[in-house]
Amino acid sequence: MSHPFEGLPTTPTAEELVDKAFSRASRAGGAKDGNEAQQSMLMTASNIASDNMENVVTAWPTIDDLDPFYVELADAVVGEAYPADDDPGIDALKQHLSEISWAADKVVEIRQEYESRVARGDIDTARKLRKQAFARIADVVEEVEDDLAAVSTAHNALKDIPDIRPDEPAIVVAGYPNVGKSSFVNRVTRADNEIASYPFTTTQIRVGHFEDQRIRYQLVDTPGLLDRPPEDRNEIESQAVSALEHLADAVLVFIDPSGECGYPLADQLELRNAIEARFDVPVLTIANKSDLSTDVEADHYMSVTEDDNVDGVLQAAIDAVDYELELPFDE
Repeated sequence: MSHPFEGLPTTPTAEELVDKAFSRASRAGGAKDGNEAQQSMLMTASNIASDNMENVVTAWPTIDDLDPFYVELADAVVGEAYPADDDPGIDALKQHLSEISWAADKVVEIRQEYESRVARGDIDTARKLRKQAFARIADVVEEVEDDLAAVSTAHNALKDIPDIRPDEPAIVVAGYPNVGKSSFVNRVTRADNEIASYPFTTTQIRVGHFEDQRIRYQLVDTPGLLDRPPEDRNEIESQAVSALEHLADAVLVFIDPSGECGYPLADQLELRNAIEARFDVPVLTIANKSDLSTDVEADHYMSVTEDDNVDGVLQAAIDAVDYELELPFDE
């Protein structure tokens, strides 16, 4: 299973669509004579243009049927891709797809309007009418030039998002920079599992995996998101946090009581409190760098660098998630 935006076909430009439709039509017409050639050209150009535009639309998953995590994440990613839109995000993408669908239908209408007239007219009239139809088809495709470009932009932005699976338990790792989050994720996730990253501006979502009792867990590290006060996040980043709310089964907030990370302990605890208030799942406070200081109240203490109680923290996260594997059984 991969994420729902993987494998989307490349979106053609308006110019590519027109060139493809008319060059294929020219070849189709060359194989026939008289009115039949004009009819064949009209049919081929119309089918190529309308089918290709319809395929652009139908290749996309139905947004409203997706898991809320992916809806929120796509909204954030596409919002970043469409900063100039009045209503950026997933609604803008839906509108662009709707315009392309309209254009596909309109091209079919033009063909239906002209095909009987091309068939009935003399050869000069048939050629003239076919050229008229071609001009109108080209106009329709060019009318959705910006929509095709916008869908292509969204596709490029979404195709490389990490393969996060909403149906598998997820542990989100939070806390200020340099408190040891990445070291922890690298230490406990499988060596054979690449940590994927997706940047939106300053934001990344990094995902690693580990297994326990035949259950695969996702560890999600969020540099640029849950590593600073909520008021410092822009609208796109806040949406990405909303996506994580749908995903998280537990949150580990890392604290560095030694202050070596460069952030005051009071600020770190304030961030922890904000995360506790926002996430409706178990939130554990993890004091890292316990070899330097344990001068803070926390749920667990560890030192990733000294390999002290790392497995204990991981087990605490598993216990907090409290996920039960659903085994197939015969009724």
